[in-house]
This record gives sequence, C-alpha cells and structure tokens, in this order.
Amino acid sequence: MSTQTTPATTGTNPGTAPGSTSGPRGSRLSFGRASLLVAEREISTQVRTKSFIISNLVTLLLILGGIVGANLIGDRLASGGEEATRVAVVSQTQDAVAGIDTLEGVSVADRAAAEELVRSGDVEAALIPDRAAPLGFTVLALEEAPGAVVSQLSVSPEVELLEPQPTSSALRSLIPLAFGLVFMMAALGSGAVIMQNTVQEKQSRVVEILLAAVPAKALLAGKILGNSVIGVATAALTAATAALGLAITGQTALLDVLSAPLIWFVVFFLVGFVLVASMFAAGASLVSRQEDTGAVMMPAMTVLMVPYFGVIFFADNATVMTVLSYVPFSAPVAMPVRLFFGEATWWEPLLALGILAATTALVMVLASKIYTNSLLRMGSRVPLREALRGS
Repeated sequence: MSTQTTPATTGTNPGTAPGSTSGPRGSRLSFGRASLLVAEREISTQVRTKSFIISNLVTLLLILGGIVGANLIGDRLASGGEEATRVAVVSQTQDAVAGIDTLEGVSVADRAAAEELVRSGDVEAALIPDRAAPLGFTVLALEEAPGAVVSQLSVSPEVELLEPQPTSSALRSLIPLAFGLVFMMAALGSGAVIMQNTVQEKQSRVVEILLAAVPAKALLAGKILGNSVIGVATAALTAATAALGLAITGQTALLDVLSAPLIWFVVFFLVGFVLVASMFAAGASLVSRQEDTGAVMMPAMTVLMVPYFGVIFFADNATVMTVLSYVPFSAPVAMPVRLFFGEATWWEPLLALGILAATTALVMVLASKIYTNSLLRMGSRVPLREALRGS
C-alpha cells in the first residue's frame, strides 16, 4: 500500500500544503514565475549534457549526409553507374551524341577510320551517316548490337498520363517515414527524460524540497514547457538541416513543395508534443522506482507508435490517412503528409489542429490532477483511479 509522505516545512509557512500557493506574501513564487524557473532548469540541464549534444549532432549529420549521399547515388544510377561509352562519330553525326552524358563522341575522318576503332576495341560503336535510315545514321558494331548505345539514341514516344501523380512513389514512401520518425524520436526522447527526472526526484525525495518552493502544477507545467521547447527546437533544427541538404543538392523544386508542410509539421508537433509530455509526466508521478516505469510508459509509447506505423503502412490509402489526420495522436504526422501530397483542403489542418488542441487541454487537466495527487506518494505504484480521485 502506498503511503503519503509529508515534506519538511523548514523555511516555509506552517500549515501550507505542498501544492498550495497560499501563505504570506513573497513566501512562494507565483505560478508563472515558478513554471518558467522549472522550464529553465529542465532546458539547461539537458542541453549541457554531452550525450544530448553528441546525439543531436550525429543525427543532423546523418540527415544531411543521407540527403547528399542519396542524391549522388541517384545521379550515379541515372547515368548507368559507369563511365561514358566511347562512340566514333564523323562530322555529320557529331550532333547525335551531343548532350548525352553517357556517350562520349570520338571524332574520326571517315567510315574507314571509324571501323578501325570499332575493330580495335577503342570504341563501343560508330555512327555512320545513312540517308535511308530513319535517324539519318547507322550504328556500326563489332559482334553484337550495343544495347547501351542504342537505348540512348532511341527516340521515345510522347506519353500522356490520364491521372498523373504529383509526387513519385519514392517520395510517397519517404515523406511519411521522415515525418513519423522525427516526431516519434523527438517525443520519445524528451518524454523519457521527463519520466526519468520525475522518478529520480521522487526516489531521492528532492521533490519534497521542490514542492516547498513551487506548486505541484507549476512543477508539471515547467517540465512540459522546458521539454517542449527542446523538442520543438530539435524538430525545427532537423527540418532546417533537411532543407539545407535539399538546397545543397539542387532539389529546390522539392524544397518549395516541402516548405508549407514543414511549417505545419512544426505547429502540429508543438501541440502534439505537449500532449505526449503530459502523459509521460503523469505516468512518472505514479511510481517511485525506475524499474517500475516500464508499465506506466507503455500507454505513452503506444501513442507515439500509432502515427509512426499507421502513416507508414497506410500512406497510399486516402481514406485511412484522412481519418488519421483528425485523430489527435496521429494528426501531427498524418496532416502534414496529406498537405505535402496535396490531399487536404485549406480548412482541414485548422480543424485538425483545433481537435488536437482541445484534446491536449483535456489531457493536461487530467495529467495535472494525477501529478498533484501522486507526486508525494511513495512506495508501490499508485493506482490510476486513486490518483484521479485524490484519495
């Protein structure tokens, strides 16, 4: 059975409850001031750690390097991954290979010189003028038709698409993965920090000293605010790094298309992160030992997994994506993805954001009640129903 522990009241107003702001003027900080001080403490504690700095630098370098590397590999594959094929040309056929990066024209005087280069293996093929040929030239080869040369010189017919897709299939797989991964990793990382710090403060009984100076609700608000600042800053820095990578690789068209969805993603991320952080903080207040955090972390972790796997698995399903873009826990990922693909009208993100904000406010109220009623309960895990009743 859990027990209620009363903090020491040395230096505080006797008879004042730990979570109360009553007492003589100046005895305790105001709610706003206390929340800001706790937020500042949370931010400074995290950003000064080597693990935080190193992990974020590695992540940003991986993102930048991944974009640049993928672009280089794509260019390599587009060019066949090999050096340009040498082709003998005379003055009349030089224009046929002009502008084709995969073909290198080797000028010769006449057909005899071209045949000699083909027989010696110095060139893969030769282009000889032929007025009877459809393209005005004939390809000379030694033993078999040079497929690489013929494919580059072939004239492709014009293709008209009845239902053209604004984005490629590769992007339809990459964008949901990127948005989902950024949200899940940033929220999970900061949420775990909130839970770890809260349990450590309870286990070491530092929380009793903190509550003698600031109200419990201000302590909760400061933790959520501080970690939200870190989470949003991390997401924004990630988006900026991705934009830099696209700019470096010359993918300005994709960058223009991504600009608006990225802005919406940061806005949704801010509100969605507060929702998840509230759940982590409330869950952490229910336990007093680090080994008991697994069970209380599961609901919040499940909430994080929904947008990641749901959006990835159903990115091509317009109906499911529409539903996910209005579900509060998946809206921070699903709605920006739909905006990127041009599948959402102008009012939809506003409505989804309103639903998310209302849900976040409700969860914060419940989390505040759980946090306040459980923070000083030591021993075994506090049942959720008991924490909500405040008994």
